[in-house]
Amino acid sequence: MTTITRFAPSPTGRLHVGNIRTALHNWMLARKAGGRFMLRIDDTDAERSREEYVDAIREDLAWLGLSPDGEERQSLRLAKYEAAFEALKAAGRVYPAYETAQELELKRKIQLGRGLPPIYDRGALKMTSEERSAKEAEGVLPHWRFKLDHDEPIGWEDGVRGAQKFDPAQLSDPVIRRADGSWLYMLPSAVDDLDMGVTDVLRGEDHVSNTAVQIQMFTALIAAQYAAAKMPSFAHEALLVGKEGKLSKRLGSLGCDAFRERDIEPEAVIALLARLGTSQPVEPIAERARLVDTFDLSTFGRAPAKFDDTELDRLNAAIVHQIDFAEVEGRLPDGMDEAGWHAVRPNLTHVTEAADWWRLVTGPVEQPDFSDEDRAFLALAVDALTWSDTPWQDLTASLKESTGRKGKDLFLPLRRALTGMDHGPDMKELLPLIGEDRSRDRLRAAASG
Repeated sequence: MTTITRFAPSPTGRLHVGNIRTALHNWMLARKAGGRFMLRIDDTDAERSREEYVDAIREDLAWLGLSPDGEERQSLRLAKYEAAFEALKAAGRVYPAYETAQELELKRKIQLGRGLPPIYDRGALKMTSEERSAKEAEGVLPHWRFKLDHDEPIGWEDGVRGAQKFDPAQLSDPVIRRADGSWLYMLPSAVDDLDMGVTDVLRGEDHVSNTAVQIQMFTALIAAQYAAAKMPSFAHEALLVGKEGKLSKRLGSLGCDAFRERDIEPEAVIALLARLGTSQPVEPIAERARLVDTFDLSTFGRAPAKFDDTELDRLNAAIVHQIDFAEVEGRLPDGMDEAGWHAVRPNLTHVTEAADWWRLVTGPVEQPDFSDEDRAFLALAVDALTWSDTPWQDLTASLKESTGRKGKDLFLPLRRALTGMDHGPDMKELLPLIGEDRSRDRLRAAASG
């Protein structure tokens, strides 16, 4: 059977780092199995869904290189949900309920006050047909609940959490449809998974209780309408927390737009999130194939996964140091060629910093004040400079022999005169880029003070 995974964001805001991690792991699960990764836009909430966020989701996935193999939109599948709803209603698995939000809240408070779990008491099932008719005569429209089978225990082997067991009598019958006819998450999601042939549902551990309910929903749908379908496997990964070990509101807003503003490479985001929360080391691996080959749900831990910006910056710098010129040519300053990129790359933490280092080549540079002794040394450097394939090596060798200087005393005044800085790219690579005329002019200016 072909492995099919799905990423199902709601277009009510931008993707955040937790969403991105879920999308990535579903993409990796599908790619490792040679399967298909689907994007499903969960846009049944017409009031909160925005087309601009649909576009942003697609753009973010494209930036990350997580191309879906197909896309579905729930807003175009309403007839599917209606048909499934009618099939479940005919099977006696959904029922109308008339309590208001205030009445339900009062029930919960009473149960909690008695030390009982706040589970829906199925009061709607105890209503007579006359009582239901009276409610509707008053203009009270029902919402609809899925009726759990209390005689059928719920269990599954979770891909991350292992064996899971739930007593359905300890769960509330979930509301699947509002009084205005709009859908909540549970039923459309189950219908889509069966209809799209999803084989593996990988999502956050905050969905564990949803899965317990949906397993009975899948069973009921297969019996009522989808006889040829199979229930997917489930895995629930630990949620992300901040480096301080607490759930962070910031993680809820940190997304691809923020990463782009910070000039973070998508490969760095992928390298971090691919293994965050697993027993495998987080490494600056830019090759997707390596990450996919080592992807394994059995390495996922139960403890919350800690997201650390410092680690992301470290990975980004290491990734930048691996990037070939051809991959960044269009992002580099005018005039910077492959030799220039190779020279400045080891000094970068972000690609955009290349422009700052390239100014050491194009100039002008602001030179520091030199001592009389160093100015005399730099005057000798003007005469000692000869141009060859190895101008820096030739210059320093000549000056070492003629002045006896070595180490810092030899190299630092030359670097300061030529670049205006105490540190930077390797001068063996930088000096040929600066060129003979500019190099001689800078040495002469430094010597003259």
